[in-house]
Amino acid sequence: MAETSADQVSGLRGAALLDALERLDPLGREAHALDVNTLADAVNPRDLGKDDFRRLLSALLRLAERAPAFDLSKVDPARFATLVSSASRAQLESVVAERPLRERVLDEIFARMGAHIRPERARDLHAVVHWRLSGGVGEGGYDRYETVISHGACTVSREMHSPPRVTITLAPADFFRLITHQATPAVLFVTGKIKVKGDLAFAAGLIGYFDLPHPV
Repeated sequence: MAETSADQVSGLRGAALLDALERLDPLGREAHALDVNTLADAVNPRDLGKDDFRRLLSALLRLAERAPAFDLSKVDPARFATLVSSASRAQLESVVAERPLRERVLDEIFARMGAHIRPERARDLHAVVHWRLSGGVGEGGYDRYETVISHGACTVSREMHSPPRVTITLAPADFFRLITHQATPAVLFVTGKIKVKGDLAFAAGLIGYFDLPHPV
């Protein structure tokens, strides 16, 4: 079978693009000629099936193992937000059902939080937030993250080092909706999709300390 050129791959859309990415040799000439942001622009989850968004992220992670240019960290924040916000709940749940993919996507989102803190708003704040994402393999069936906001910076850890000002529990799909402006903490709270233990007023305004990218 003839190899697909980088230009041909970039020109593909939908399932045809996913098929090409899954066949791509991460060390081949074609892979190194591709730009991960161009690929992100070519994908609209609304045009894909339930499992196709998972296929896309899985293909990128496979390629990134040998070609770092495909790593999710290279995807522009606004493009990443657009991909996540465009995905259906069923597509997002398909992603988080695959353990390695779930961990990589959640790690990527939390890793970006430090870059999105609003220093001018958080410069006098010191607060520890514990996040519990349901469906995990950690204690109690949760994936856990600790974010520490202190003096205008935000650091993230998978270890719980300090007592929290607030502990927030929700499903990963709802977390994705929250950080891409598809839902507010208030709406998730009144619908029972988010549980908060600790300082409720602080939790309600927590997102305001971050300049989260809006979908384009």
